[in-house]
Amino acid sequence: MKTAWVTGAGKGIGKALACAIAARDIPVALSARTASDIENVAQEIRAAGGKAFPIVCDVTQPAAIANAVNEIRAQLGDITILVNNAGVAGSHKFLGHDDALWHKILDTNLNSVYYVAKAVAPLMVQAKWGRIINIASVSSKVGMKYTVAYTASKHGVLGLTRALALELVAHNITVNAICPAYVDTPMTDGTVENMTQKTKMSEADARAFLEKLSPQNRLITPEEIAHVAVMLLDDAARGITGQAINVDGGMVMF
Repeated sequence: MKTAWVTGAGKGIGKALACAIAARDIPVALSARTASDIENVAQEIRAAGGKAFPIVCDVTQPAAIANAVNEIRAQLGDITILVNNAGVAGSHKFLGHDDALWHKILDTNLNSVYYVAKAVAPLMVQAKWGRIINIASVSSKVGMKYTVAYTASKHGVLGLTRALALELVAHNITVNAICPAYVDTPMTDGTVENMTQKTKMSEADARAFLEKLSPQNRLITPEEIAHVAVMLLDDAARGITGQAINVDGGMVMF
């Protein structure tokens, strides 16, 4: 039986991912650092007839990850689907960049993917089947001003995705990245707030600026990301591995 673990599942993209996977009758473990967020998502999944297990986990800490894996296996069974979604954003000019911000973003966006995949991959090898989906970003492919830490972390996720895909392919495990542009989530709300604080833009102007980065002149929805993730779970998608799939309205064309 397939069992999924979605990190950063308390809101935004993670919530949409967890709900979409659960709708496929796949038990889902939900993790985040805020208990109330994942409890709410779990209740929503259960109300819709799905099976969900919420567990608080700081995915930057290997010991916490090991504990979460043990708890998930006890409650739902061995993990065969992993969606690494936990992440943070932040911006700063490179000159005078805050080292603490650098480490926070790299730890959350890149190191966590390494730690969690390392903990879960052996279960997939044992099962002779697995799906690892890393939620990356268009920043995995292009650079933008004032986002050196975020861009470096997401470039790292893409490199890790490709290397893991090659190492795990013999075990019937696929590893892919989904690369969204700006998504209509609380994280983007934080970006808008940051823009208004550092510029003279109004909130509406800041949001419009982000929308216009896409040829479709809009933000991506979390459900669009979830749609691609669910597609990658099918056996019919077994030929897709080591890929970085853009969901960006045409913002980045490679």
